[in-house]
Order: sequence, then structure tokens, then C-alpha cells
Amino acid sequence: MKPVVLFVCVHNAGRSQMAAGWLAHLAGDRIEVRSAGSAPAADVNPAAVAAMAEVGIDIATATPKLLTADAVEAADVCVTMGCGDACPVFPGKRYLDWELDDPAGRDVAAVRPIRDDIRARVEALIAELLP
Repeated sequence: MKPVVLFVCVHNAGRSQMAAGWLAHLAGDRIEVRSAGSAPAADVNPAAVAAMAEVGIDIATATPKLLTADAVEAADVCVTMGCGDACPVFPGKRYLDWELDDPAGRDVAAVRPIRDDIRARVEALIAELLP
């Protein structure tokens, strides 16, 4: 059974979408990738879309989704990114909290270091999940 990873941030428009894009790109179909937000935005952050496009990953068609308890319960690993206490906690689930700058309102140049930081963290997570 392949592991399920859920990325959660407030708006599901920047950090969590970039993380989901990286994980899908780097792990292929070996890990099930999901993302959600506690207060989803209408659209994915254009600067995040542009920054990911620079590295050949298309997240332009991604849609911010509302975080549900079911989504957390179905995940093996829940990675939170600045959503505070909005993420429901279930016993026995693995939670990681990634301290990342919020790309909201920033230009592509400011989003690139966030994108690259997320890539490094996703690579480490893949190494743990797929020995």
C-alpha cells in the first residue's frame, strides 16, 4: 500500500500546492499526494504557479480545496505549513510542521527560495517514506 501525504496550509494556494507539485513530480505514483487548506483561496497563487513552471512543474490547473477531517484521517503523513490549530489531530497519525514563509503577495523572485526550500524538504520526506 502506497503512503498518503497531505499538505496543509491556510489558503491551499501557495506552499501546499508547491509541495504537492514537487512530491508528485519527484515520487511519481509511488506516493499518493493530497493538499488542502483551512480557508481555501479562490485560485492558486500566480507567483507560485510561475515559480514551479520555471522548474518544469505545472500547478496551474490545481484548485484550492477545503481541509476535511476525512482527508487528515486518510493520510499517513500530514504536513502543516503555518495553519496553526486549524488542522484536526488524530491519534496515531504522523504530523510534520514545516516553517515556511508565506508566498502570498510576493513576486516570483521572492517565491523561488520558498520553492527551493520545499523541494529539499520533500526530497527528505520521500527518502523516509520510500526506503
